[in-house]
Amino acid sequence: MDTISILGCGWLGLPLGRRLVKNGYRVKGATTTPEKLDAIADAGIEPYMIKLDPDPVGDPEDFFESDIIFVNVPPPRGRDDAAAFHQRQMEVVGAAMTADWVLFASSTGVYPDADRAVHEDDLPPGGPATYDGPRRSTGEILETIEGMWWTHEAAATILRFGGLYGPDRHPGRFLAGRTGLSRPSAPVNLIHLDDCTGIVASVLHQNARDQVFNAVADRHPSRRETYIRAARSLGLEPPDFDMDDTRGGKKIGNDRVHSVLGYTFDHPDPSNL
Repeated sequence: MDTISILGCGWLGLPLGRRLVKNGYRVKGATTTPEKLDAIADAGIEPYMIKLDPDPVGDPEDFFESDIIFVNVPPPRGRDDAAAFHQRQMEVVGAAMTADWVLFASSTGVYPDADRAVHEDDLPPGGPATYDGPRRSTGEILETIEGMWWTHEAAATILRFGGLYGPDRHPGRFLAGRTGLSRPSAPVNLIHLDDCTGIVASVLHQNARDQVFNAVADRHPSRRETYIRAARSLGLEPPDFDMDDTRGGKKIGNDRVHSVLGYTFDHPDPSNL
């Protein structure tokens, strides 16, 4: 029985751990929130309290002793040294773990924004991208971290998740009541929590090492269609968009999830809520 350590056992990590326990894995889960320890234990996961500051603070004990590690730690917010700090956090994890396989939870934010279809080969781990465009600083940080894990001695699988939605994260609340919103026709790149955990479980089952996957739903409705319909489904005031803004946006392709993993989405259309 393989042991998998989930570093970041929260909104995504906890249901993932619960699913992997049912699949027969021994699962260790680390959180920075003491109040979550009981919920982690109740899910059949061995609970740990760990904060990377950037060295582990808490009681890591044997957490980093496992066959596989799922790293779900986003870049810190509000720090002038966010890039250097996050890289140091990941270097500490890489040095402490005994796992020979790391699954890294990245983001489609690594891709520069452009009005075009985007696939994994458009940005190899560590870059550079094959096309130009703006992006947030977190995307630049994650590009560096992907490269770090890609060249680590352990095998690596990079999972570039789209915008996450599901329990406690309903798209209807994302933009409800806002006005003058930009890019109404731009495609959305979302993924439901069920499919996040399903894709990770498929990666493990298929032993899909040394791979990069875009984890986004099959369909990419427009921002306007998605968020107006989502707000109305909750009885909230729908957002208003600037219809004079004709700019598009990137459409993240998920072909590799289908072709390599044979994965079928539980929620292929994020506009069907």
